[in-house]
Amino acid sequence: MPISYNEKNKIFKLDTSDSSYIFEIYEANFLVHLYYGAKIPDDNVSNMKFRDNLPAFNPSDPDVMDITFTADLSPLEYSGEGAGDYRVSPLAIKNSDGNDVTDVRYVSHKIYDGKPEIPGLPSLYLNDISEAQTLEIKTEDKTTGAVVTLIYTVFSNQPVITRSVIIENTSDKPFEIERVFSTCVDYPTSEYKMLDLYGRWLKERTLQTHKLIHGIQSVSSKRGVNGHCHNPFAALVSLDANEEYGEAYGYNLVYSGNYSIDVEVDSWGTTRFIMGINPEGFGWKLDPGEKFYSPEAVMVYSNKGIGEMSRAFHRLYRKNLICGEWRDKKRPLLINSWEAAYFDFDDDKLVSFASEAKKLGIEMLVMDDGWFGKRDDDTSSLGDWYVNENKLKGGLGSLIERINALGMKFGIWYEPEMISPDSDLFRAHPDWYLHVPNRKSSLGRHQYILDMSRKDVRDNIFDQMYSVLSKYNIEYLKWDFNRNLTEAGSALLPKENQKEIFHRFILGTYELLGRIRDTFPKLLIEGCSGGGGRFDPAMLSFTPQIWCSDETDPIERLTIQFGTSLCYPDLTMGAHVSACDRTGLETRANVALWGTFGYELDPNKLTDEDRKEVKREIACFNKYYDLIHGGDLYRLINPTDNLFRCAWEFVSPDKKEALVTVVTMRRPESRVLILKLKGLDPEKYYIDEDSGEKYSGALLMNAGINLTETAFRDGESVLKHFIEA
Repeated sequence: MPISYNEKNKIFKLDTSDSSYIFEIYEANFLVHLYYGAKIPDDNVSNMKFRDNLPAFNPSDPDVMDITFTADLSPLEYSGEGAGDYRVSPLAIKNSDGNDVTDVRYVSHKIYDGKPEIPGLPSLYLNDISEAQTLEIKTEDKTTGAVVTLIYTVFSNQPVITRSVIIENTSDKPFEIERVFSTCVDYPTSEYKMLDLYGRWLKERTLQTHKLIHGIQSVSSKRGVNGHCHNPFAALVSLDANEEYGEAYGYNLVYSGNYSIDVEVDSWGTTRFIMGINPEGFGWKLDPGEKFYSPEAVMVYSNKGIGEMSRAFHRLYRKNLICGEWRDKKRPLLINSWEAAYFDFDDDKLVSFASEAKKLGIEMLVMDDGWFGKRDDDTSSLGDWYVNENKLKGGLGSLIERINALGMKFGIWYEPEMISPDSDLFRAHPDWYLHVPNRKSSLGRHQYILDMSRKDVRDNIFDQMYSVLSKYNIEYLKWDFNRNLTEAGSALLPKENQKEIFHRFILGTYELLGRIRDTFPKLLIEGCSGGGGRFDPAMLSFTPQIWCSDETDPIERLTIQFGTSLCYPDLTMGAHVSACDRTGLETRANVALWGTFGYELDPNKLTDEDRKEVKREIACFNKYYDLIHGGDLYRLINPTDNLFRCAWEFVSPDKKEALVTVVTMRRPESRVLILKLKGLDPEKYYIDEDSGEKYSGALLMNAGINLTETAFRDGESVLKHFIEA
């Protein structure tokens, strides 16, 4: 069984396919962490809890007889604030007396098959109850009446544990949750590197690596969303770890709002990792009888390198996060109007795009921003989701009929959480946007943000969207979000609840998104936030793909897509061939094939030679679709480490087929490139489709293949396909 409890020694043991996670109930009902790492058959690890101590400065608990035990130096499973543990704490509750001392101790537990849902929040799901077991640990702070339930779900056939927390107020007085993190893991050493993903607009999710140092190192967002600057992913890896070797502990938060990842190395060289809602700007008033649910944290372990950690995330998210018919169904090949026309289009121009795109083999036209209200630029009309008939002169129905008559599908753009000051909706409901009294409100992209915590606001937007989506044959929706939250206050919340607005906002977004998804189950929804500003697993449970970045230059895209792949599968990464002229069409396509693949250019401007090339690219998309989106990714050359090249490979699950891509970012000092492949069967023989040469898997992985004569100039690339002989 994945979860066992040793009643004699009071030890919990959680076994995934490749890892074990062990903790115990110690004296005075402290929960003490003992081990997390490669799978072991026994649980004789109680000696792991004994660490050095300094009693004069590390207080002891009055109920613990063991004089060597102190909360500040012990590997606690889930620690509270102000009760002897001075490290970053995952939990702080301000009680009715006004102090935030929080001390939760074990009360009881239960183990059951399956996995619970989290009310109001997205989370991983099971395809069958046999896939996982769940452990619920009930703890309590007897002084405040806070009952804190720690939830662990263990996947039996994957190296995955998920964690979340429920806080219930069982007292007769309200209290305020000041901080609640979804996971806390104490490590006995600090001999790790930390991997995280930093960036900005047009440079999202760039891999960053550094050795842990004494003190606190954090990755966080207080923008209202996770934003372009950081991502709710981090990993601790052994100092010798690389793509193929070493230990890797990967963490990802299933949440789209403000989050924090805090890693503290204390003075004794031990490490604490916590991940959850960012406590800065957060507070939640919990009345008697109420419960608060934290978002889910996903934990993945690998002792076969960083690459295997990533592949575990990819397999998990493909089958246990992305839902609906688009989880397994082939995604349509689309062309988006944005970079081809921006706001300057009418129905005839869109039909001309569709007509030319159809000749190339493209399947769908997506009409981007500018189709609604009086929208001719970005200064008006968000919130007015009715058709701008000055642009679409025959109306939306006529346009879609003309597009469909060509044999093309139709998609549309929305930004549902936003409102323009110059809009009918704002004039009718000037209190519906996020704002605080007696302060001017900041504009971002000439727009405000709707108060998604309000049901009346969500109902209005849903009704407007429903009137369009239910009336016309629309098969794709791009859901955009083009600014961060400021002056985040709600006209409806009382003053003592205003610190709840960031979390309530994201809960409201999930509710609206879920309503649209469930009402239109055949609709393919793509997330977007100025590109990849809200790229997280929570959004992927509603939108099975997310526009990876507004940066469509293929060379700049390499670090973005490489970093994104640390955690997120290729099928989630929106990627298009654009009109960028830094490289030829071939390289633009080879890079876009790493993601969902599509086009973002004016097809009327393509030359005859360009059209021939696009048809070849589309043939590649169709030929390699299953291999790329169902295969295992191996990162071969890291563009953040190598100044000249980037390379990656997809291998089919049965190891009968592989696709290798190499891109030269800038001409290297030496043209010599001998590339060693990965993930093949050393006993099989493979044919290089280009040359017809036959190689063993062992040769391709150990000796490599000589690609010196290919892709050696700036912006050149090569695609190599190998099939079993």
